[in-house]
Amino acid sequence: MAQTASPSGAHQTPHRRSHGGTSWATGGAMFAGVLLFVDGVLSVLNGVVAIARDNVFSLTGSYTYQFTLTSWGWIHLVVGVLLILTGLGIIRRAPWARVIGVGMAAVSVVANFMWLPYQPVWAVVTIAIGVFVIWALLTDRSRAAVR
Repeated sequence: MAQTASPSGAHQTPHRRSHGGTSWATGGAMFAGVLLFVDGVLSVLNGVVAIARDNVFSLTGSYTYQFTLTSWGWIHLVVGVLLILTGLGIIRRAPWARVIGVGMAAVSVVANFMWLPYQPVWAVVTIAIGVFVIWALLTDRSRAAVR
């Protein structure tokens, strides 16, 4: 791997930055913004369907966290809109977006854990996306060093 000289004279690999972050984590943070945006759009679509048609989703077994399907629709709709706005903020590198992104990803993980009986496979996929988003936003140091 080629090395480059930093202003202090120390050599670095191209994948390492002087502030300790990696370009991979930086790209991961941008990808996290896109994932939040897409997850938000899909959540809005789930919410609209659950509000409009109560018979689209069915409960698989008994579960402690039971809401009406219309309630779930509104939850998904509101969380989805907030995910879209946060994802756009991360893509635009807004200073507030990282912190809100971690919080919204955590809210999405919890909401999808509670949504498991209705859409188990999709809920697990969305939980995994949320965990990746949290990791990517917390490991990207490129914007934290600029401040």
